[in-house]
Amino acid sequence: MNTIQEGSFLTLHYRLTGPDGADVVNTFDGTPATLTLGAGQLAPAIERHLIGLAEGSRTRVELAPGEAFGERNPQMLQKVRRSLLTQLGDKDAEYHVGDVVEFPTPDGQSRYAGVVRELGDTAAADGGWLLFDFNHPLAGLPVQFEVQIIGVL
Repeated sequence: MNTIQEGSFLTLHYRLTGPDGADVVNTFDGTPATLTLGAGQLAPAIERHLIGLAEGSRTRVELAPGEAFGERNPQMLQKVRRSLLTQLGDKDAEYHVGDVVEFPTPDGQSRYAGVVRELGDTAAADGGWLLFDFNHPLAGLPVQFEVQIIGVL
């Protein structure tokens, strides 16, 4: 029976739940996922729990706060001027607390996201600023990972 090693190609079902028990990702009711271990498709802490599992196994792992997606970093909270948002995107866009906004990387080749946490100084001539949280939404939180290994190559 094949067991998972670094670089293994996997077919699996998995469920990731946050501290409230709600599904963040769940493939059990649909198509299984396929991935290569070590390619960055899962958090490294989650991948470490897969090493050594055999084809056909099913397990659930509790990951401590911050283990899966790191601790919350206060430096990842950034104020962004509305004028910059206008320059980077839609000048008529409206933003609300809780909105997820994508930004281009400096090289323009990729994107990253931040969550609007606060609207500040909206009466200012330039539209004021918004406070974005660029931490992973599950950073600093405990998560539960359940997996069923279907195939290992």
